[in-house]
Amino acid sequence: MRLKYSIIFGILTLIIVACLIIAHRSRKAIGAYVSLVLVSLIPPIIGNLVIMNSEEELLSTVGCYLYSIGMDLLLFSLFRFSYEYCDLDWKKSKWKILICVLLAADALQYAFNPFLHQAFTVRCIQVEGLDYYQMVPLLGQTIHRIIDYSIFAAVIIIFVVKTKQSAKVYSERYLSILGCLLVSALWQFIFVVFRIPIDRSMIGIGIAGLAVFFFSLCYRPLRVLDRILADMASGMPQAMYFIDAFGKIIWANDTAIKFSNIKDDEFDEAKEGLIAKFGELERDMEDWEEQFVIKEDGVKRYYAVEMHTVKDDANGVTGSLLSIRDNTGERRSFEEEKFNATHDGLTGLYNKDYLYNRIQEKIISYPDTQYLVLFLDVKNFKIVNDVFGMEFGDYSIKCIAEWIRKDRSDKCVYGRIAGDTFGMCIPKDEFDIEKTEKELSEFIVQEGSKIHHIPIHIGVYEVNKEDAEVSVMFDRAHLAITSIKDDYHEHIIFYDNEMREKVLWDQEISAQLPKALEDKELRPYLQPIVNTEGRVVGAEALVRWIHPEKGFMNPGSFIPVFEKNGLIVEVDKFMWRSACEILAKWQAEGKDMFLSVNISPKDFYFTDVTGVLKEYVKEFKIDPSKLRIEITETVMMSDITGRMETLKDLKNSGFIVEMDDFGSGYSSLNLLKDMPVDVLKIDMMFLSATDDELKALTIVKNILNLSSSLEMSSLTEGVETQNQFRMLNELGCNLFQGFYFAKPMPIEEFDEFCEKFNSARANMQNTET
Repeated sequence: MRLKYSIIFGILTLIIVACLIIAHRSRKAIGAYVSLVLVSLIPPIIGNLVIMNSEEELLSTVGCYLYSIGMDLLLFSLFRFSYEYCDLDWKKSKWKILICVLLAADALQYAFNPFLHQAFTVRCIQVEGLDYYQMVPLLGQTIHRIIDYSIFAAVIIIFVVKTKQSAKVYSERYLSILGCLLVSALWQFIFVVFRIPIDRSMIGIGIAGLAVFFFSLCYRPLRVLDRILADMASGMPQAMYFIDAFGKIIWANDTAIKFSNIKDDEFDEAKEGLIAKFGELERDMEDWEEQFVIKEDGVKRYYAVEMHTVKDDANGVTGSLLSIRDNTGERRSFEEEKFNATHDGLTGLYNKDYLYNRIQEKIISYPDTQYLVLFLDVKNFKIVNDVFGMEFGDYSIKCIAEWIRKDRSDKCVYGRIAGDTFGMCIPKDEFDIEKTEKELSEFIVQEGSKIHHIPIHIGVYEVNKEDAEVSVMFDRAHLAITSIKDDYHEHIIFYDNEMREKVLWDQEISAQLPKALEDKELRPYLQPIVNTEGRVVGAEALVRWIHPEKGFMNPGSFIPVFEKNGLIVEVDKFMWRSACEILAKWQAEGKDMFLSVNISPKDFYFTDVTGVLKEYVKEFKIDPSKLRIEITETVMMSDITGRMETLKDLKNSGFIVEMDDFGSGYSSLNLLKDMPVDVLKIDMMFLSATDDELKALTIVKNILNLSSSLEMSSLTEGVETQNQFRMLNELGCNLFQGFYFAKPMPIEEFDEFCEKFNSARANMQNTET
C-alpha cells in the first residue's frame, strides 16, 4: 500500500510540477496566482510522502511539520487565488490582514511545538507489518484545523456566491473548481474522522489544484468534474463498488465490472457473487479491512478487501465504498522471496541461517523431547564433480536431500548448511542407527549410465537442555566426524566427552603458546646424525615443550593442534631462530656441523619462508649450507609451481634442501624430477611395515642408487640396531639417524654426547686398524 500511494503521490507531484512550469510561463495575469497554488501543493504532498515511507519517529515528525505548515501556505494561496479568479478586489479586502495574522500565528505556534508539544505528537502503529508514525492532534493542531477550515470555508463561500452570480454558461468554470474543493474537503474529512493512516485525501487536494490550473489557464466550457472523478475511480487497479445507505450497489468502476462479470448498468447484480466469495459485507465495524485467500479453479488467489463508510453531519450513514484488490501476484512474489531467503535453491531444504533458527524453535516447542543434532558431510565430493561433472554432482546433492526428507516426522528439521554438508535435528527415538548405517553403506547415485557410491559421514551430538547456540551443537557434531578414519565402513559417530576434552585441550595449549615461547618453555632438542664412519656430523632440531605444570609434553599432544590452527608457524620460526643461534655458537667454537629444521605446509601460507630464513642467517652470520631445510611431500600438494620457486630460491641462496619420508607418499617420484632436492630421507619404518623384507630391501637399495645417480645424498632415519646401520652402510647410504645412536636431547647434553661419541668411534676405528 505504501509503495502504491508513494507512486501515486510521486506521479501527482510530477504533474503538478509540469503544470507549475506551464503556469509560470503563462502570459495570463492569473498565471502567477495559479503558480502560487501549485507551489503550495508540493510541501504537504512531500510531507505526506515522508510520513508514509518513514519508519523513524524524527523523520515522520518532520513530515508532519512540512504537511501542516504547507497546508497553511496552501490555504493562503487558495484564498488569494479565489480573489483574483472570482474578480474580487484584493486591495480593498477586509479579511486579508486577519487571515495573514491567523496563518502567521499558526506557523509560529508550530515553531514552538518542539518545545511546548502543544500542537501534536506522533505515535507508532503497524501498517502492513511495518512501523508507521501517525500524527496525534493536540490543542494546537485543533486550532490549526479551525483556522485552515475557516479559511477554506471562506474560499468555498466565495466560489458559491460567484457561481450563483454568474451566468449559467460561465458558472461551470466556478462550479467545477468548487466541486473539486468540496470533494477534497470530504476526502480530508474522512481521513481526519476515521484516522486512516495514510492521508489519501491529498490526492483529492492535488486534483483540486490541477483543476485550478485547468480551469484557470486551459478552461473549456464543458462539465468535466464528474468525468474526472469517474475516470480517476475507473482507472484504479482495484475493484471499487459504491454502496448507498440501503446496501445497494449503485456504481462500480471498470475493474469491478470485469471482476463481477456484470453489465454496465446492473451493478447490484454483483452483490450476491461478492457475498458468496467473501461472506457478509455489512459488518458490525463501520470501517474494516481484511485479507482473503480463496481457491479458484484449484489455484489460491489473495484479495485485500476494504470497506469505508461515509456519514453525514448527523452521524447518519450516507453510503460506503467497497474496495477489492487482487494482490495474488504480489503475495506470490512475496512468498517466493521469503522462500528463497530461507531455503536452498538447489535442494529446497532450509538454508543454514533459517535451519539454525528453526532448530532453536523446535527444541523450545518440544521441551520433553530428547533431540539429536546431526552433521552430514559428503566425503571427497570434489572428486564427484571432477570425474562425473557438475550436473551429476548437483543431481547427487538432490538425491541426498531427498534421502534426508524421507519418512521424517513433523518434529524433524533439516537443511543444507553448505555445498556438500547438511544438518538435521531429529528426536532421539526416531534415529535408527542400524537402519541409517545400512542405508549409508548402500547409498548409490545413478543417473543414466553414471553410477557412483557417495560416502556420507554423520556426526551426532545429543542436545542438552542447557545448550543455547545451535551453531555450537553443529560444531561439536562436525568435530565428531573428524575422528572417523575409514571413509567407507564407518559412517556414524557420536560426539563424546573425550572429544570435548580434546577441544578444551587444544584451546588451552593454543592460548598458552605465546607465553610458552616467551618463557622458553619450548626448547630445541637435537637428535644426532652420523656419517658412514659413525661420526656425528649434524643433528635434526626437534621441538619439545617443558611445561611448568605438566612437565615434559609429548610432541604428539601439541604439534598436530598447531598444525591444524596455524600456530605451527610461530613454533617453526622459533625453531629456525634457535637453530641459527646454535649454529652461530658452533661456528664460534670451530665445530663443523649442520642442523636440519622442519618446514610445515602452513608456513608457506602465513609467512615468507625464504625471507625469514635469509634474515636469520644474515642476523647470526652463519653459512646457509649448515642450516638444512627439511620438507615433506605434503608441502608440494598445493601450488606446486610456487613451492618449486621457493625451494629453488632457498637452494640458490646456499641452503641444503632435504625431502623427508621419501617414498611414503603418492607422487614423490613424479615430483623428484623437478624438485631442487639435495638429500633424500628414508624412514626405517618403510622396512618394518612389510612382511617381505627382501622386496623392501630391494626398493631401499634402488632408492639409494637413485639418489646417488641424481647426485643427491641419502639419510636414513629410525636406525635402531647395529645390523641396520651396517646393512644401510653397505647399500650406500650416506647419513644415519636413530635411537641406535641417540635419542633427541637438549643442546647441553648434545655437546657432551658428540665429544664422547666421536671419541669412542675414533678409538674403535683405531682398535680395528
